Amino acid sequence: MAWKVKPSATTQIPTRKEPWLTEKMKDHYVSEIIPRYERSMGALMPILHDVQHRYNYVPYQAMIEIATLLEIHPGDVLDTVSFYEEYTTEPVGKHVIGICQSIACEVCGHQALLDHVREKLDLEPHETSDDGRFTLLAMECLGACDGAPCALLNGDRHDGLTIEKLDELIDGLP
Repeated sequence: MAWKVKPSATTQIPTRKEPWLTEKMKDHYVSEIIPRYERSMGALMPILHDVQHRYNYVPYQAMIEIATLLEIHPGDVLDTVSFYEEYTTEPVGKHVIGICQSIACEVCGHQALLDHVREKLDLEPHETSDDGRFTLLAMECLGACDGAPCALLNGDRHDGLTIEKLDELIDGLP
């Protein structure tokens, strides 16, 4: 195994002229979210949730803007975004399908579900369809071992899935 060095110090962050955090968003964060926490770091995840849901991902430029607003290091924001599966650094599809791959779901047949969706949508895990309609995720434990195998579909958990039930859910999406 070889270590590959990334040029982190010279990597250019894609930016746009207008900020991702609008004045209205910042006013809301400052007046409604940040005061709920003893330290500004406590407001990081609620703000990231808002940005993720608003834009369908958390752009790198937005991470810097959030860090500036909260007066924390941008690396802390990136660490949080890269740790939690809720956040993505690339846009996700209109419909996000996350198949649980925990040990309980593995024993109950998650791989057949994942393989079926891969074939049905012609996607690999963590890819988004060219038309932007679907993103497929292979997720860690969703905390529903008693309902294995399970999946998230647009944030809603579905337990006891079969290929037929999963097809029904996917085919019923607009």
